[in-house]
Amino acid sequence: EVQVAESGGGSVQAGGSLKLSCTVSGFKFHDAAVGWYRQAPGDVCELVATISDDDERIYTDFVKGRFTISLSQDNGKITVDLQMNKLKPEDTAVYYCAADGIISGGLCFVDGYWGQGTQVTVSS
Repeated sequence: EVQVAESGGGSVQAGGSLKLSCTVSGFKFHDAAVGWYRQAPGDVCELVATISDDDERIYTDFVKGRFTISLSQDNGKITVDLQMNKLKPEDTAVYYCAADGIISGGLCFVDGYWGQGTQVTVSS
């Protein structure tokens, strides 16, 4: 059984930093990717960043230069961290981690293995 769990959300003032962590277990990490997605209330689900098993990283434009995704593996457990710097109020959302996640039509959870999400709130 694949399990995905996020941690590290919270509240911060604009310009501050937070680090999110995602642990994935039971997942065959080959020709695959683990990523972070986010959804604000009343807004669409959007990709934030992904990292593949061969360390290819993809960032969406609005986080380039501010967020960094990284990967480590230990005894079959995958940890994917998202370091978020220079946070802005518009970064406020629930952040989800997903293994081989698929979003479509503005919806999260279309396919893949998803965590429950962690709230990030950035105040101005």
